[in-house]
Formats: sequence, C-alpha cells, structure tokens
Amino acid sequence: MASQTKYIFITGGVTSSLGKGIIAASLGKLLQARGFRVTIQKFDPYLNIDPGTLNPYEHGECYVTEDGAETDLDLGHYERFLNVNTSQSNNITTGRIYNNVITKERKGEFLGKTVQVIPHITDEIKSNFYKLGQEGKYDVVITEIGGCVGDIESLPFIEAVRQARWDLGPGNFLVVHLTLIPYLKAAKELKTKPTQHSVKQLLEAGIQPDILVCRTEYPLPNEVKRKLALFCNVQLDSVIEAMDADSIYDVPLLMKKEKLDERVLSKLNLKPKSKLDLKDWKEFLGKLKNPTAEVTIGLIGKYVSLPDAYKSIIESFTHAAAAVECRVKLILLSSEEISSENYQFKLKSLDGILVAPGFGERGFEGKIVTVKYARENKIPFFGICLGMQVAVIEFSRHVLGLKGANSTEMDPTTPHPVIALMEEQKKIDQMGGTMRLGSYACDLKKNSKTALAYGKNKIQERHRHRYEFNNAYLDQIQAMGLEATGKNPETGLVEIVELKNHPWFVGVQFHPEYKSTVLNPQPLFVSFIQAAIDKKNSKLLGN
Repeated sequence: MASQTKYIFITGGVTSSLGKGIIAASLGKLLQARGFRVTIQKFDPYLNIDPGTLNPYEHGECYVTEDGAETDLDLGHYERFLNVNTSQSNNITTGRIYNNVITKERKGEFLGKTVQVIPHITDEIKSNFYKLGQEGKYDVVITEIGGCVGDIESLPFIEAVRQARWDLGPGNFLVVHLTLIPYLKAAKELKTKPTQHSVKQLLEAGIQPDILVCRTEYPLPNEVKRKLALFCNVQLDSVIEAMDADSIYDVPLLMKKEKLDERVLSKLNLKPKSKLDLKDWKEFLGKLKNPTAEVTIGLIGKYVSLPDAYKSIIESFTHAAAAVECRVKLILLSSEEISSENYQFKLKSLDGILVAPGFGERGFEGKIVTVKYARENKIPFFGICLGMQVAVIEFSRHVLGLKGANSTEMDPTTPHPVIALMEEQKKIDQMGGTMRLGSYACDLKKNSKTALAYGKNKIQERHRHRYEFNNAYLDQIQAMGLEATGKNPETGLVEIVELKNHPWFVGVQFHPEYKSTVLNPQPLFVSFIQAAIDKKNSKLLGN
C-alpha cells in the first residue's frame, strides 16, 4: 500500500507509566514546529469500549474530545502539546476492535468464513491505524500502543504493527521503543539488561525498533549507549537519552537536544518544511519558571490520592499560571476529610478554592462545607461540573433556607431537587457513552465575570454530565444573588452561576479544563488565579 502519510509507532517495555504519551506528544510537537501536520492516536489493550465507565483510581481521568468521545487521558497531553483537537478516531480500545469485528460478523460481512484474531482482528486494528492518515489532513500519524511489550492483551496490536511495516513500505514506517534503564544503587551501575530483554521480545514478535528512547534518572555514558546499540541492533545515534525532567513541558526541548526529531526525519526520508520554531514554547517555559507571584489554591475532590484523576485541571493551572507569571502551589484535599468541625483548619491557608468534578455522594457534604466557607469568607471559588452543582445546593440550603435541598443523584427523595436528572437521561439504562458529552454553545451575560474573562459573550465548551440545574428554582435563586450568567441558547440549560457581591465566585456545568493548552490557556483559570493573587495581596495589606 503506497502511502504519502508517514506512520510512527511508539511501544513501551520493562514497565508501565514510563511516559509514552509525553514522548509521543513531544515528538509530535517537534515535528509540528518544523512545519508538518501531525496527529497522535492511542490504542489501549483493554476490553472496555472506552474509559468512560472506568474508575478514576484505576485509569486516571476520562478525557472528553470536542466530538464527545470519552477517551484516555493521554489525548489530553496530545491536545495540550499540539494545540490541535483530537476525536473519537484518536483513541481505540481492544473492546472497540472486537465490537466492530463481531458486528461485521453478525451482518455476514465475512461471507461465512471463520473469524479469527489473524487476520480479522489485526486487519481491523490496521484499518484504524490508517484511518486518520487516509483523511489527507496529516503528514505524520503517531500511534501510541498502550501497555507493555509482552503483555498478553497487547499481542494483537504488536502483530498489527509488524504487518503495518509490510503494508506501508520502506521510509513510511518507524518504531520508537520507550524503555527503562534502571540504576542499582548497591552496584552503582546503570543496567541495560531489562532493555535488552524488552527489545528481544519485540524481535520475537517480528519487530525491529528503529529508535530506542531510554528513561533514566542518570545520564547515559557513551559505553552504555554503545552497548544498547550493539545488543539491541540499532544505530548508536538512535539511542536517545530521556532524563527525568522537572516538568513535562521540558521534554520537547530535551528531545530536541537529543536530536530525536532529526533521527525520525532521517529515517522517514522527510525534509523539514520550515525552520524549527519553538519561540512560543520557550516563552511559556520562561514565564512558568520565573514567576513574580505565588498563591496557594486548594483542589477539593474525592480522588485526590491519584492526581491523574484531575490531570486536565492540574495542567490547566500550569498553563494559566504561566500566563499571569504566578507560581500556583496546588494542594489536593479529600472532601471526605473536610467536616464542619475541621474546615477552618483545612482551608484557612488557601488563597483560592476549586471544587472538582465527580460522581456519587461520597465526600459530598465535605464539598458543601467547603463552598459555604468560600462564600462566607469571600475566598475566590471555582466550581466545575459537580462543583457548580454543589454551589447551587449550598446556596439553596443556607441562603434560601430550602431545608434538604439536594441533587436527585445524591438523594432521589429530596424535597427540593435544585439539581435534577436531565430530561433526555431519564430513559437511559446504559452507562457508557450516554452522558451529555462534547462541545455545546453557551451564551454569556454581558459584563459577567465569565464574559470578561473570555472577552466575548458566546463560547463553546465541552461537557460530561447527567444532572443539571433545575430551572424551576431559577427565579428564587437569582433573586437572592446567585445569578445564572451562562445558558445554552437551545435548551435554556444553566451553564454558569456567579455570586453577586463576591470577588470571584463562579460555577460552571461544563469542563473548561479540557480545552486548555500551552499556547491557549483557559480564560477562567487565568481569571481565577488572578482573583487569588488579588485576594492574597488584599490580605497582606490588611484589607
């Protein structure tokens, strides 16, 4: 198969969590900075159709794309680095592959043949490998293969990668293998054997890696690089050192220093379309590393023991902090550990409070206590999705005096369902992929804090929720000072609430964190951090 699009496959060995997604995003950024149109996709070897129903403790956050796909958190990295939207086509799981093949079999598309892993499953994997490249929009498609080489569930994907080399032909195909070079303190020595075994497993599967990217805590001496090149059968200049970095945003520059992009271009017979341009990226890093202010912000949630559950929010703070040249000291607090007895001790040091998204009643009352503290003490407050709903419930209970006000998610028999199940959700009995997902319009009230932050009165933001503000309570809630400053123009769904006579108190039903990128920090996060700076300065002046 002749191909004008170049395909790069990134595999991992030795251990998981080495950072294939960051290496993929960094390589993509470098190629993009040389003028190429790049996209990145992730193939995950688990049987779920998508990560939408997975526990955040196991998988981290579920990232939502513009077209409403629930995807792996690595797609967030791809968008944040490349500043280009991904879609449902950028994240494929074993579950989706098998579902597609079985659906075709039921329709009789295989003409009575016995359906097997090879060729039917591998052919379906390959068709998804090539799908984005066949659209004609990209010069390079980078494909990250989830899991580790040697995992049983990864075998069909590895076989599909092997076949892809034959399909695509010389100069159109490249394998980058990410591996670990551990350091044994007792021996005071970097060990190459785990990498050798990892590459051996790839070779047994019929794949020769073209480039080795070696994660390491210490610099790789030339003799170690030569040993890896010799025993892993790669060129010496294709052994790339990937030292631990202070920030994931340093990695593109570190990979540039190691000439990863130059090796890739050479092996794919590509000439740069433009001079390497990382000016904006370096400017971002300069601001990030040289702040002129510092604030402490509390992120209140139920999954704080695994920060990846809030990955997009954490990265949004990084982008916004650089924009206002401020160091954000982010403290993750479990809402389960906040109560009416200890909230002042837990929250008193914070310059701003963000109540995070989530599902279920565990830790819910701790969030109520937190919002009440922020409202009464005029602490800048930002509520996202469930965080916005908590703000409405807290206000209804303690300002309107609606005893027992709640969400029907937490209490189906609440006498005051100020948050209720969306009408279109009431007949749904399947959990996966059935929430309000993807990008929707929102009209902003003129001169509201959100309109001033965005600099416009019409926006598009991404959603992931089943419950909504109950408009039956809108008039009385607004009459007491909690304004609906953003609404969906078609349904009247309240998207944003803001509290009058408060320096910065904003709750949003959507997920602004999904659209924050290095080059386009999310406006609400920028405005929130600035409000926290102002609050801290005011406190220092004794106001």
